[in-house]
Formats: sequence, structure tokens, C-alpha cells
Amino acid sequence: KMLCSRRCLVTSRQLYSVVHDPNEKTFEKLLVANRGEIACRVIKTCKKMGIKTVAIHSDVDANAVHVQMADEAACVGPAPSGQSYLNMDAIMGAIRRTGAQAVHPGYGFLSENREFAKRLASEGVTFVGPDTHAIQAMGDKIESKLLAKNAKVNTIPGFDGVVKDADEAVRIAREIGYPVMIKASAGGGGKGMRIAWDDEETREGFRFSSQEAASSFGDDRLLIEKFIDNPRHIEIQVLADKHGNALWLNERECSIQRRNQKVVEEAPSTFLDPETRRAMGEQAVALAKAVKYSSAGTVEFLVDSSKNFYFLEMNTRLQVEHPVTECITGLDLVQEMIRVAKGYPLRHRQTDIPINGWAVECRVYAEDPYKSFGLPSIGKLTQYQEPLHLPSVRVDSGIQQGSDISIYYDPMISKLITYGSNRAEALKRMEEALDNYVIRGVTHNISLLREVIIHPRFVQGDISTKFLPEVYPDGFKGHKLTDPERRELLATAASLYVAEQLRSQRFLAQPENRRDGAGVGAGARWELSVNLEDGVYPVTVSKSDSTFSVEVDGMKLNVTGEWNLASPLLSVTVDGTQRTIQRLSRDASGNLSIQFLGTVVSEGQEICVIEAMKMQNSLAAAKTGKVKAVHCRAGDTVGEGDLLVELE
Repeated sequence: KMLCSRRCLVTSRQLYSVVHDPNEKTFEKLLVANRGEIACRVIKTCKKMGIKTVAIHSDVDANAVHVQMADEAACVGPAPSGQSYLNMDAIMGAIRRTGAQAVHPGYGFLSENREFAKRLASEGVTFVGPDTHAIQAMGDKIESKLLAKNAKVNTIPGFDGVVKDADEAVRIAREIGYPVMIKASAGGGGKGMRIAWDDEETREGFRFSSQEAASSFGDDRLLIEKFIDNPRHIEIQVLADKHGNALWLNERECSIQRRNQKVVEEAPSTFLDPETRRAMGEQAVALAKAVKYSSAGTVEFLVDSSKNFYFLEMNTRLQVEHPVTECITGLDLVQEMIRVAKGYPLRHRQTDIPINGWAVECRVYAEDPYKSFGLPSIGKLTQYQEPLHLPSVRVDSGIQQGSDISIYYDPMISKLITYGSNRAEALKRMEEALDNYVIRGVTHNISLLREVIIHPRFVQGDISTKFLPEVYPDGFKGHKLTDPERRELLATAASLYVAEQLRSQRFLAQPENRRDGAGVGAGARWELSVNLEDGVYPVTVSKSDSTFSVEVDGMKLNVTGEWNLASPLLSVTVDGTQRTIQRLSRDASGNLSIQFLGTVVSEGQEICVIEAMKMQNSLAAAKTGKVKAVHCRAGDTVGEGDLLVELE
């Protein structure tokens, strides 16, 4: 009965354990109806369970990692998701051709689509997930709230019906009391959601939310409920079988969000005491049993500062952030889903479920964190190296060097997970992992992730869903250097510059032939002037063996390192402090670009509604003026830097 959580400490690549009984037969062949990291994640467990896998892909994903990992692959259409990964006819055709007995839907796409689950059932194919009744009941926010109330689950005060128009929205909002949350009944992922603090915002929110809901879900029904100000977003992982057994596998803290989408998650939460954890877990299980739920699922709660918790929604699928739960329990949730789908009872009791250690997950995105905490960036990964050489690091990814981050799909690069015996250890390992993660060719959000996990408020556990806008009210600007860090950076940059100069000299001429007379040995001195964003700094460098002695601001710093300039990662020690820096680029004029403490620093140089990834972004004019010309039509795809509207 003991769970194998201790294996988390043994295998740095998975941080979960598959204890598979070869006599327990499940499926011969399983089709994964997804792409990217989650498809790869499902295929890994299938391989360990001896299940053959079928990947589906769009034409642009023909060489994707998940396609290479699977035993077979089927193209299901062109790049747009609606014509490929959401194309039920094409996917059903692939199932028939390959003889797959089961389908794992991953998350997103068709994972919570009742029609898809019905079509599979009609052809005798097992859907690795709950039955259609649970998908329908929990997929509709209005029905799920009523079911939750009946199951004695705490719910947020609000209006239980569908709101007909803006006038009714205002009337209901006044009855509930401002602020209110207007959200799509069929929604998810932060889409179709608006907060309103007065009548005018309610009317505007009703219009925007219904438009966004219609474009994202094909369903413009809205509901209104009390907005819990400054809440935490804490969710409970549940696991249930077809025999009436259900467990709660502890919580995940998911409060660090931007635009209602999660950025950093951890398990357990610093906020919950054992009594609140048990109460939330028992209510989550009560809801699962009320809808005869079977499979892995997640019940999301909002928790206020007094530890009152309110049901938000139930996700009837595997969550993006499931790895942190696997780390602290030792369970492989994909394996459990497959076992349950085959009809096996759960192997564990509630008392078997531990909280062993602490796990943190960062969602690494191809996004520019300096723009609204992350607007998508596209391009080819020219260099890519995951930090798997570090202990207790897990990376769930579906890309490799040379992969394209495309406009057609979610811009997630990977999920980076670190595990420790306690929170401080897990966070320290995350800091090291972020510093050692090499991603070139696309803009990424590592600088934001690193700043979040070292921020004093986050370290103390003082967080809410408003963390990012509160900590960065003017937007994220990167790491702000302290005086000692500035000196460290200047010393490191100067040492790196000299190391490169010396390497160039060795290539160009033997020491006795050099005209400049700058010797490589002891006693040589370099007088440098280093441009940093806030000024120009005189720096003096001398070298002895592999150590550089650097004078900055009248202080002497010793910089040591291996100076392997062919490596994207450089480990340097400045006066006893070890840092991993990344040398990003150097141009012909000698400008050096370095990633230091997660943020890119350049030495020697000056530092209409658009729908992007289904999020509507309003453009506001910075001054009053007449529209001179409009350069786009509704429905056009627009890129960063495109001219859309000209004002006179």
C-alpha cells in the first residue's frame, strides 16, 4: 500500500513513478488526440505500460517531437486547429485506420468535448476520461454551480441563470453588489471573463465577454457572480474509478496568473492548514461522486484571506500543472487515468496519499514578458538545452532544437518542474534551473519567472491572483540590479570581454608576434569602459591563471570561471558567489549581450481589437485625433509591429 514518492529523489527526469504490473492488461494501442508536451507526456507513460501509441498531427507538425515518439502517426489536416486537432471526422478516421482501442485527449482541444466522447463510445473506443454525463454537467458553469450547491459544496453568491442582456446584467450586478465577475458559461482559460465595478463596466463587460465567448467557444451565454477581491486560486486534484471510489490528492497553489492564466504553480500551498485542506478535499470528492465521476479531475476553488473557500469550476481532464501533484504523491496520473478507463478499481486509499516534499512548476512560454506580462512570440528555436543535468529537475516539453513556435498553437515551450524536501530547496533548484535553461531564437519569459520566484512576497507565501499587477503596477521591467549585483555584472562582463580578446589573440598570432604588447600572463592590465543601461563605468582588469581581478567603483572583485566560450552556459564565481550566466551574442562592434540573473543585459549599447491566441486586446489611442487610414480588415491575422491604424 505504500506509495513510491521516494522515487522522486532518484529520477531527475520524471519525478513520478510508474509501478506497473505487467499482468494487469489495459490496451494494446492508444491514440493521443493532442500535440506538444502533453502528447509526449502521455506517450511516455504508455511506453512504460507496454501500450503502443498513435500520434495525430497537422501538416505543419509532421516532424514534431510527439510524432517522432509515437509508434504510428496520422495527419488529420492543415495547421489551423479547427481543421486538424479539433477535426473529429479526421480523428475518428485515424482511429479506425490504426485500430486504436482507446483515446487520451490530453488537455484543451477535444478533452472536454461531450460530442467527441459520445462518438468514441458509439464505435466501442474507450475515452480516457470521465463519461459524457460528467463532462456535460461540469462543462456548463451554470449547471455545475447548481450541482455543487446540491452536493453541499461552498459556492460564490451569484445569479444561477443565463443573463439575457446588458440591462438584466446591470440589475443582477446591483442585487449581488459590486464588484462582480461576468463570465462565459462554457468558458475556460481566462477567455470571456470581465470584472465590473459599476453599471457602465457591467454593460461593457457584457458586450466584450459575449463576443469573446462566441468566438472562443461558439456559445455566448454568460453568468454573473460576486467577485472575490484578492483571492487565492487553489485547486484540488481528484481521482475516481467506476466502482464508486474517489480520492483527493492534495492541493495545488495556482495564484500567480496573468490575464486569468496560470504562470507558476506549486504543491502543496503555503496557505492551507490540515483542516482546510481536508475540508476542501472532502467537498471536491463529494462533487465528483455527485456526478459519478471517474478518472482524474480537478476542482478549482477561490480562497479568501480568511480561508473561506468557494467552488469555481471542475475541469474534467488532466490539468497542465498535474506534475507538481505527481512529485509530492509519487503517483503517475496518466497511468491512473488509463487504469480507471479500463475498469480497474483504484489501488490506494485516502490514508495512503502523502505530501512528500515540495514541488514548483514554471510555465516557460515563447512570450515577451515586457508586454502585458507576456504576448506571444513566434520563431525557430535556434539553440535549445534543457537543464536536466541538475538534480530533481523535470522538464515536460514537446519541442527540440530546430522546432518552430507557430502562430497556430499555444506558445508554451515547456513546463519546468523542480522538487525539494521543502519549499526553500525546491525554489533554489528552480532558480538554478532557470539560469541553466538555454532558449535561443524566440523571446521567452524566463526573466519574469525568475523574478517571481525570488520576490520577497512570493518567498513568504504572500500571494494572490493579483500578485503580478500589484508587484509590477507599471508592467514587468526585468531585474532591477542592486549595487553589489551591478558591480558583479560589470566585473563578469569585463572578464568575459578580456577572455574573448585573449582567445582572439591566440587565434590571430602567437604571443611573440603581437603588436599590441598586451601579454596574456601575469601583470597584464586592461583599462576598459563598460556601458551599462544607466551609465558608463571605468573598469580595470588584470589576470592571474584563470582568475580575473577586476576593479569597479574603487572595489576589487575576483572573478573565476572555466571560460569555455563555446558553451552557451558559463559558470562564474564572483568573490565566492556562484552565478550561471548566458553569453547570448556579440556583434562586430564588440557589443556583448549577456543573460544575468534571468534578465538580458546589453553591454556597450543603449539599452481596433486584436485577437491574439483567442484573447481580445483593445488598442487605445494615446492622444485625441482623427483616423487617417485603417490598414487591416476584421479577421486579418496581424503580427507584432504591423501598422494597423494611422491617426492624424
